[in-house]
Amino acid sequence: MQTLIENVNIVNPFEEISTHQNVLIEDGIIKEISSSKITSGNVIDGEDNYLMSGFIDCHTHIFAKGFHKEENMANPLGIHFYNAVPHSMQTINAGVTTIRDCGSADLSFKMAQQRRLFTAPKVFLSITPLVMTGGHFDLLLPSGWDMEIIYPGFPKGRCDGVEEVLKKTREVKRAGADFIKVMASGGVLTTNTSPEFAQFNKKELKTIVCEAKANDMKVSAHCHSLKGMNNCIKAGFSSIEHGTFIDRKTSRKMVEENVNLVPTLLVHQFLYKNGFPAWDSYADEKTEKLKEVVKVHKENISVAYEEGVNILMGTDSGVIPHGHNLEELVHLTDIGMSADEAIAAGTSKAAEFLGFDNLGLVKENYVADLILINSNPLDNVGVLSDNDNVLRVIQNGIEVKN
Repeated sequence: MQTLIENVNIVNPFEEISTHQNVLIEDGIIKEISSSKITSGNVIDGEDNYLMSGFIDCHTHIFAKGFHKEENMANPLGIHFYNAVPHSMQTINAGVTTIRDCGSADLSFKMAQQRRLFTAPKVFLSITPLVMTGGHFDLLLPSGWDMEIIYPGFPKGRCDGVEEVLKKTREVKRAGADFIKVMASGGVLTTNTSPEFAQFNKKELKTIVCEAKANDMKVSAHCHSLKGMNNCIKAGFSSIEHGTFIDRKTSRKMVEENVNLVPTLLVHQFLYKNGFPAWDSYADEKTEKLKEVVKVHKENISVAYEEGVNILMGTDSGVIPHGHNLEELVHLTDIGMSADEAIAAGTSKAAEFLGFDNLGLVKENYVADLILINSNPLDNVGVLSDNDNVLRVIQNGIEVKN
């Protein structure tokens, strides 16, 4: 199957814009790019707009709708899965063609996307995070009610001690995980935990990494805590998610050990601005934690950027509503990144982190995951924040938004 996109200006980070180009796609791959005429039966008129790679959101929760425990109790289990359908369309409409799901999506979602049962981003799965008893994402409430959603084929994430974390890593892999996610500090949304405290001990963390590496899997840490980050760096983690209390010394260690940072700057600011539902009985506790997090997060991530930490785009969508994904790019430029750097964090660098050498750029022999934008994002990366500016989305050469 062929598709020809005529008359577009190609945007790749750190390159001059190639104007008035024609792009031929064949069987999901970019076969030819030329300023000369190309003949094809299926033609899309690019109308002199800007063509760039579809984005990769390195931190989402595609099934989640705020992680409100009360809704988990009230809703039938099926709603948990059906939510993924509109969430997926919102994500595609934002210009995101691939996601790295950091907890809640299961193998059925990946299979449904591959079988094109509904329009959805491609996905890298962590299935469920590993969490210690009493840690962030341990959803057993003081009442004794356990609010963690589990069902056949979806393992429970709670584990303690070397033997249990080893077994749990294997269980999560068995359930279809592409990488392992670990809650290595307290969080904002879980009661009775604080973001500044580390979770899991060094032996547990090292055990998880050793087992994951034996299966060629990367390990990612939800981590706000400075001590927790240092524990994870020493253990051999591939990425730190959030990194709220990171400092200059720890940033340098991350550079030395080639540990990536997914700061998710959008999520805390969005929550602090918009708040929580009136019926959320833990809203006051969460808001109090957010005061501290929002205050220091941007400043500390700026330090990490100055020290050369490799920063990737992630949003924590699912904690906040889906479809705001590319607003994260504005926050990345606010910490000092150029438009090229911010775009690369969500395209070419993100693709490299996921192990691709043919994704994240508009080039011949690359996967045809593409978006068409009505103005030049290198002049103003903020144009990508408005989904109406994303005119078309193409995934594997097939148009999924027009």
